[in-house]
Amino acid sequence: MNVLRNRWVQISVLTGFLAIVGMIALNLKFSVIDSDLFWHMKVGDWIVEHLGVPRTGILSRAAAARPWVAYSWGYEVLLSRFYAWSGLLGMGIFGTLLTIGVAFAAYWMARRISGRFWTSLVLAALACAGFLFTGMPRPVFFSMMLYCATLALLLEAQRRKQIKLLYWLPPLLLVWANLHIQFIYGLFAIGLFVGASVAQQWLRAWGWTPDYLRPAAFPAKPLLLIFGLCVLATFVGPNSYHPYLAVLVYTKEKFPYSIIIELQPLSFRSFGNFVELFLGAAGFYAVGWQKKIDPFKLLLLVVASVVAYRTMRDAWFICLSAAACIADVPAPEEKRERPDTWGELALVAGALALILLIAAPAFDFNTRGLDRAISAGFPVNAVNYLRRTPFHGPLYNNLNWGGFLMWYLPELPVAIDGRNDLYGDELDKLFFDSQSASPSYQTDPYLNESGVVILDSSLPLAKILTIDPRFKLVYRDNVATVYARQ
Repeated sequence: MNVLRNRWVQISVLTGFLAIVGMIALNLKFSVIDSDLFWHMKVGDWIVEHLGVPRTGILSRAAAARPWVAYSWGYEVLLSRFYAWSGLLGMGIFGTLLTIGVAFAAYWMARRISGRFWTSLVLAALACAGFLFTGMPRPVFFSMMLYCATLALLLEAQRRKQIKLLYWLPPLLLVWANLHIQFIYGLFAIGLFVGASVAQQWLRAWGWTPDYLRPAAFPAKPLLLIFGLCVLATFVGPNSYHPYLAVLVYTKEKFPYSIIIELQPLSFRSFGNFVELFLGAAGFYAVGWQKKIDPFKLLLLVVASVVAYRTMRDAWFICLSAAACIADVPAPEEKRERPDTWGELALVAGALALILLIAAPAFDFNTRGLDRAISAGFPVNAVNYLRRTPFHGPLYNNLNWGGFLMWYLPELPVAIDGRNDLYGDELDKLFFDSQSASPSYQTDPYLNESGVVILDSSLPLAKILTIDPRFKLVYRDNVATVYARQ
């Protein structure tokens, strides 16, 4: 009876945790107020319409002929279909499901590794506090979930000494490589696991077997075969090897890292930054506290720390890695609880859906409320004005609105949008300098040839163009300013 009562308590608490995450997502409405989500959706529409992935910068005026890889095509098709199903509400539901999915994946990972409910729930809550609501529900949310699955498979296989669990890694990488480019993080973790094991076995063959290192769990040959299959799996899909080319493009970019806040180093100006630091430190302590150090986990934490502290957007990398290492602290087998059953998880899902359905009106999470959230930050009224009083293009816009304008003003290809890998440092800097009203704006070729200009009213360029004889002000509100060529 006590065991049954305890399980009901655990199911209720897990439901409550996921409900809190869901209600925060409903309230913030991140699922519709990120401009990048709109260009992802339009790319998904294009893929569905053409039954293929684009190879050039579609929907862009400045970079239409440039090579480009839709490396998140699976996410984009899903987003497109959710919007086709139920408009803005479908888009909002999709983002909310992704957010809840990340929280559940963090819990599931820790639960599989530790075998203890309360430990898993606390680790999941801490990890989510460190990164979940500092970003929008973009394709990276799939990377977060699949990274959790990767770590769970690696560490559970190592604990149970069952290599067959690793057979799930190649199909997991196949799916991941078609959802988001950061499958490279998962491939790195697998490669590090294999590399650490193989290196230990080679050193052992040479007679070096230090007592302070945990011995490798599996022989080298099957591990190398599994890793090779994982690499091959990433080539299966319409993009083939092209995502790797996109990775190379990102490694060469510099300018976005100087202007985009989420790409900059940790600032320690938010609560999440301190949670990230605490989790990372606790992860190192958990690895070092054990009698035999696991070189894979130690190296993983080192690399994850360097990456995450260099770029705030990658906070999830260290938070989830540290949570997995803490969960993997050995515990007596008798303290491991039985895993959650499918029936219990179905009960959690049903209760969660009912709670969020009841709570949604209180957070104004409906088509009208989502429309209001979009209108508060994007040039909805300005575009409506242009539709009533049409002007000839080409269009010039600020970077942050490119994705939205692709969706809401599809008649005019945008000048620029959030695809940094498409535009590169040179174009990004050109548009940034122009929007900042630096003297170079007068010679900006894309501004010079534009017929209509839509800008955020707070930008310096939106103000200085009032005295530019090339343009006349035709519309202004608190959100947007519109100019037409004289």
